[in-house]
Amino acid sequence: MVNPTLKEAFIKDSFNSLEGDSAMTVNGTILKTCFLSLFTMGTFCYTWYLFLNGFLDKVSILYNVGIFGGLILCFAICFMPKNKSLIVTTPLYAMCEGLALGYISAIANKFYPGIVVQATLGTFFAILGMFVLYSTKVIKCTEKFRAVIYTSLFAVLGVRILELILGLFHLPTLGIFSNSLIGIGFSFIVVAVASFCLIVDFDNIESLSGRADKILEWYFGFSLLVTIIWLYIEILQLLMKFQSRNN
Repeated sequence: MVNPTLKEAFIKDSFNSLEGDSAMTVNGTILKTCFLSLFTMGTFCYTWYLFLNGFLDKVSILYNVGIFGGLILCFAICFMPKNKSLIVTTPLYAMCEGLALGYISAIANKFYPGIVVQATLGTFFAILGMFVLYSTKVIKCTEKFRAVIYTSLFAVLGVRILELILGLFHLPTLGIFSNSLIGIGFSFIVVAVASFCLIVDFDNIESLSGRADKILEWYFGFSLLVTIIWLYIEILQLLMKFQSRNN
């Protein structure tokens, strides 16, 4: 599985050839994803509202709650047995992500007005584009495709870790976090990788429809939300690099 939130061994154990109301469906997973997205947007708007009204100390606390709470819940969802607790843990994760994203987005929008709208539209069109490419079979999620995306994910992670280590020891860096051409080029690559991860998410959901327990609709809704949030952050960073060059 490409998405790090998906554990292949667990998914295989969930293949029960289920039928009727007990089976996972594509529509059910989409509904769960939308439901989780509403939780994210709710806390996103709340922290944004607090930021605009000057409650910076409170927003800072909520941001830390969102970051650390989201990280803990993400690990809990990924590595603990998947059962009915997903009904609780996945919405909590979505709300934590909204707290963090609201703070990050409010700061970005303060320095670059309108950038959040642009990043949101960019994310929406990326999702729509990948869905069209997947549904029309222009891009097929083969094992080779999965392997390429999997390798790309590790490569992106490795480059970022290397950049942080070089910076920690005050050594010459690659400049991937800067607004240089290298930094912008790297961001383009990461946005592309994040976008293609959606193809894998779509294929996972479709291939497991009717074959896994219905509770996994929450799990795959969470997985898809993870990819969407990552894509939004990467697009936001890319736009910030562009606008910082123009200022």
